[in-house]
Amino acid sequence: MNKVLLGCFLFCLPLISFGQDKPEKSEFEEIKVLEDTLAVLSFAMINDSTPVKRFASCQKFIKVLVRALKNPNSFDYPFERIRTVSILYPPDSTFRIFSWQLYVDKDDYHYYGTIQMNSPELKMYPLIDRSGDVINPENGIFNNDNWYGALYYNIMPYPKAKNKYLLFGYDAFQFFNKRKLVDVLTFEDGKVRFGEEVFEVEMQEGETRMVDRFVLEYGADAKVKLNYDEQLKMIIFDHLIAMGSPYPGQNVMFVPDGDIDGLYFEKGKWKFKPRIFDQTMDEPPRPEPILDKKDKDLFGN
Repeated sequence: MNKVLLGCFLFCLPLISFGQDKPEKSEFEEIKVLEDTLAVLSFAMINDSTPVKRFASCQKFIKVLVRALKNPNSFDYPFERIRTVSILYPPDSTFRIFSWQLYVDKDDYHYYGTIQMNSPELKMYPLIDRSGDVINPENGIFNNDNWYGALYYNIMPYPKAKNKYLLFGYDAFQFFNKRKLVDVLTFEDGKVRFGEEVFEVEMQEGETRMVDRFVLEYGADAKVKLNYDEQLKMIIFDHLIAMGSPYPGQNVMFVPDGDIDGLYFEKGKWKFKPRIFDQTMDEPPRPEPILDKKDKDLFGN
C-alpha cells in the first residue's frame, strides 16, 4: 500500500511542479514544442546527405520558425537548442538577427535569415540572399529583399550613430576561396539597409579608396581574423598577400603574412591603418643586461 502511495506521489510531483510554474512556462509552451522540430531540421539542413534533402529541411525550418515567432513575446525566447543557426542581439536588444548557411555544392552556398524586432507582436524583415548576382561585394547598397548573404558572428553599434550597426559575417563562397566581411546595417523609415561608403581599403602600397562593405577574400586553408578589438578600439584583420595557388585552375590565392592591419573610427568613417603592431625605438630598452654584476642572484639580489 505504501509503495502504491509513493508511486502516486512521484507521478504527481512533476504535475505539481508544473502547476507552480505554469504562468511562466505556458507563455512559451507552443514555442518549446516547435523548438524540438526546429532543432531536428536545423541539424538536417546542414548534415543531410543530398542537396535536395538539405533544401527541403531548410524550407520546412523557415515555415516552423515563422510559426514559432508568431507567438506573443517570442522575442524573449532564446532558441538555445538550435545550434546551427546564428542568433545575435545588439547591446540595446532592439532586435535580433537570425542567419544560417545552406551548402548546395562545393562552389554554391546559400544564406538565409531574418531580423526580428523587439515587440510583443511579430515584426520582422526576412532576408533574401542575392549574393550570387553580386560581382563585386565591396560595392552596393542592399535591402532585406536584396541581401548579400552571410553567416553573422558578431554585431556592434555603429559609433556615434542611432539605429545603425556593424555586422561581422562569414561567406563560404567557393571551395577554394572564402570571405569574411563587415557590413553596415541601418534602420530608417521602417526599412533596413545594408552597406554604406564608410570603409577605407588599401588598393596598393600608399593608395586607398572608400567602399560600401569591407571584404576579405582568402584561401580556404587559411585562418583569417576579422573582428572588433575592444582594447584597441579598432577593427583588426590579417594582412593578406598573394601567393601561388596549389589548386587546379587558380593562379593565385591570398593568405595572411603575419602582419595585422586595422580600421580606426574617425569622423564617421573607418580609416585604414597598416601593420598596427609595428613599433620602433630610438634606442634599445637597456644597453646592458639587467644582471650586470656577477655577484647578483637570479632575482637581482
